[in-house]
Amino acid sequence: MSKYLVIVESPAKAKTIKKYLGKDYEVMASYGHVRDLVPKEGAVDPNNDFQMKYQLIEKNEKHVDAIRKALAKCDGLYLAPDPDREGEAIAWHIEQILKEKKGLKDKKVERIAFHQITKKAIQDAIAHPRKISMDLVNAQQARRALDYLVGFNLSPLLWRKVRPGLSAGRVQSPALRLIVERELEIEKFLSQEYWTIHAKLSEKESMIQTRLTHFKDEKIEQFTIQDSKTANQICDHLISKSNGKCVVSKITKKERKRNPAAPFTTSTLQQEAARKLGFSAQRTMQIAQQLYEGIDIGEEGSIGLITYMRTDSVTLAQEAVTEIREAIAARFGKEFVPSEPQIYKTKSKNAQEAHEAVRPTAVTRHPSDIKSFLTPEQFKLYDLIWKRSVASQMIEATMHTVAVDFEIADSIFRANGSVIVNPGFISVYQEDYDDKKISDEEAEGVLPAFEEGQIVPIESIVGEQHFTEPPPRFGEASLVKALEEFGIGRPSTYASIIATLKNREYVDMDQKRFKPTDVGRVVNYFLTTYFTQYVDYDFTAKLENELDSIANGEVAWIPILKEFWSPFSERVEDVKKNVQRSDVTQEKIEELCPKCKKQLSIRLGKRGRFIGCTAYPECDYTRNLAGDDQKDQEIIEGRVCSDCGSTLVVRYGKYGKFIGCSNYPKCKFIEPLEKPEDTKVACPKCHQGHILKRKSRRGKIFYSCSRYPDCDYALWNPPIAEACPECHWPIMMIKTTKAKGEEKICPQKACGYTELLPHKEN
Repeated sequence: MSKYLVIVESPAKAKTIKKYLGKDYEVMASYGHVRDLVPKEGAVDPNNDFQMKYQLIEKNEKHVDAIRKALAKCDGLYLAPDPDREGEAIAWHIEQILKEKKGLKDKKVERIAFHQITKKAIQDAIAHPRKISMDLVNAQQARRALDYLVGFNLSPLLWRKVRPGLSAGRVQSPALRLIVERELEIEKFLSQEYWTIHAKLSEKESMIQTRLTHFKDEKIEQFTIQDSKTANQICDHLISKSNGKCVVSKITKKERKRNPAAPFTTSTLQQEAARKLGFSAQRTMQIAQQLYEGIDIGEEGSIGLITYMRTDSVTLAQEAVTEIREAIAARFGKEFVPSEPQIYKTKSKNAQEAHEAVRPTAVTRHPSDIKSFLTPEQFKLYDLIWKRSVASQMIEATMHTVAVDFEIADSIFRANGSVIVNPGFISVYQEDYDDKKISDEEAEGVLPAFEEGQIVPIESIVGEQHFTEPPPRFGEASLVKALEEFGIGRPSTYASIIATLKNREYVDMDQKRFKPTDVGRVVNYFLTTYFTQYVDYDFTAKLENELDSIANGEVAWIPILKEFWSPFSERVEDVKKNVQRSDVTQEKIEELCPKCKKQLSIRLGKRGRFIGCTAYPECDYTRNLAGDDQKDQEIIEGRVCSDCGSTLVVRYGKYGKFIGCSNYPKCKFIEPLEKPEDTKVACPKCHQGHILKRKSRRGKIFYSCSRYPDCDYALWNPPIAEACPECHWPIMMIKTTKAKGEEKICPQKACGYTELLPHKEN
């Protein structure tokens, strides 16, 4: 019989830890949270010091019962959820439930925490147990209470003032504001024309590109040359004065050093995984959790491959630094090891310095050595973490840069070049950036050797037209970076913030960039107009800092909640009484209705935003935002509705243009504007139609029978007219993934036949 019971969250972690503790310990999983607030109004009582009413999570009741029965046979209990506030709260909830069920009696209950799942870390944790930290628990309770109070009060308001089914969150709302404000900035952006002048020079069979920096002693700035006429005049002047030659007037050489990036925090891991691997923040955290909890790697069995992935610290344990430096010397050479370890300082004042950055638990465990035991995604993320950790302790990269000025008539052109003298950390890892434009000074490439006074032939002098561009929409990486900079949420919450915005359909993804939906815009308008303070970036960051202060034991949690609740609840009541739905869903514009001369407004309908008359229902004038009058749609010549015989027209809906019946809403016939592409593959279900390539309302490609709706056979991957060699289903599909490339697979799930296709060379 085991003497001690150890509780962790997941069975994967339990399996890994069990082998380090031996027969005296039983390790069980709680399967995450064991209880939560009751899902109804009154779960948090502001009139009774914010007393919180919890209930056991139904799906985990059987796991709690199993824990209680196992504990009855043991002498003591070790609570070992993750080493953060949420893990501390889970440990506290387990203890409270066991007390209520009288499962503790005289049992010894202690909390243990570790930041990596290795034998040494687990045994050290067992040797140094502690009591549950109520400061951490209360910080988590305060966060949960705040989120509940905001959600349970704002969401019903959104139902009344916008449309049923909507919801608002304490940290998701400022995040939505970021995305909407960026979209508005893009829409208001006015592109500005400017020109650059370039001379192409010939030197030793090389073509050198140069750029005009000074014209008649005037420095050329971005908007110095604003039109083609000015650009052509400058080019003509320089060509006429140059006689086809220029002179090297100045050569500037510099040595530049670049330092390695710090090892990963939660935030930077999410950013780099998005940039380099295309992972969403949520997917990154899921895979990192797997690597942390343990992977079976053969003879060593199940072992945690990385340290805890929820951290905002960039520090490394001294033993880890020593191990990494030794690994660098062995693998790359002693010359790649700096004389002193690289030291990084955490920017956040509330970072938990006791935590480490995300790193491999053993740097000697090279990614290629364990690749066969990992899924493609696990390998990619582990490889990223390993390289970043190793590179962080390598020498800086050294580059020689050269800038050569060429005098042409009374003007100066410049060429820049650089060469890496010593790659240092770049030989292992180089950090990516969001939407970074390479400046001339950063341009890489080797220039030929020039001497001052040297005469160089000119091949051409031409102008190049440019237009300023609006700021880009946020991608996963840049949004995570912005959330961190504004103090919205904490790194461990970024993945859930982004997932919530997607799930609520407040944002769409357009070429992997966040674009607010019409509903998202209206929700943001409502919140920024009537709850301005609560979506303010500074207010949100201040509240996060106060939660950190609770966790650090610096302030009590009830006063923080009281300070928040009083003005918030008053604002909710005021909006409930004094704001009309039309105030939120209608945005008046400076334009009169062409039918009745009343003011027009942008309104929210079932299919998104449109322009309509404020005199509705007396006046029914509407048009879409693109400017097409919805009552006067383009008629499809020679075509009538197959359902009712009325004329077909081109209409404009939430997802773009489509063909619809002019008798709408009495007749709701619709079809795509673009004719679907015929794959020429016969439908294997009805044997009468062909499989057509179609586009869903959200723009996603799919394949379905031409006889729809009489036949509903559909696929997500392109079909081929080839029978499955396993189950003989008449068709196969071609599936393409980054991990495996092209595969031929059977559409029948029960079959599961797959065949990897040969790699296609470009």
